[in-house]
Amino acid sequence: MTSHAIPAALLEKVYAAIDAANGADPARVEVDGRSVPAAVLYGQRMTQVLARFIPDASDALKIAARGQHIERFTIPRETYPAGKAGYFRWRTELKNVHERRVIEILLGLGLEAAFAERVGKIVRKDRLKQDADMQVLEDVAVLVFLTYELDAFLLKHRPEPEKVAGILAKTWGKMSEEGHAAALALNLPQEVVDLLHQGLAARANAED
Repeated sequence: MTSHAIPAALLEKVYAAIDAANGADPARVEVDGRSVPAAVLYGQRMTQVLARFIPDASDALKIAARGQHIERFTIPRETYPAGKAGYFRWRTELKNVHERRVIEILLGLGLEAAFAERVGKIVRKDRLKQDADMQVLEDVAVLVFLTYELDAFLLKHRPEPEKVAGILAKTWGKMSEEGHAAALALNLPQEVVDLLHQGLAARANAED
């Protein structure tokens, strides 16, 4: 197969294979009266948001969006030590697993090794500010968070406004200007905007 574009029918097979892998997620969510694996829903939302954000995204980017958290549920955070060192070890292992599983699926469906490896690299996002596809993937992940997961996040961390402000500011810093514009177009709650400004101000003061 070409490393730039693949037939639409094959792209759907890739999506189906990723969804099948994510279908083992024990966490379930209710969608239109149906119980759906949370990981499957997340991948589908990534696909939908990418289509709105970058309608002409490459096939490699489309697949990376669908599979960026493939089988994430197999490596719970609790299996690594608490603290920053344990967190970074966990994040590194997640990257390794996501990259490996996406590549395995693509090769299993007969796609070129170079194409599969490119998708794997996008999923890792190791060169976020130097790679346009990786940057778009990060923007889309944040847009999915702001669109679908923000309310639960705020409810969980409401007693910790400074922590929320810091997380929002750090997340904002990972986005591109285009991502910022798309996020602002979501008409975020004023509470979130205020916390974001608070976090950005704190980061600016810390850098002075």
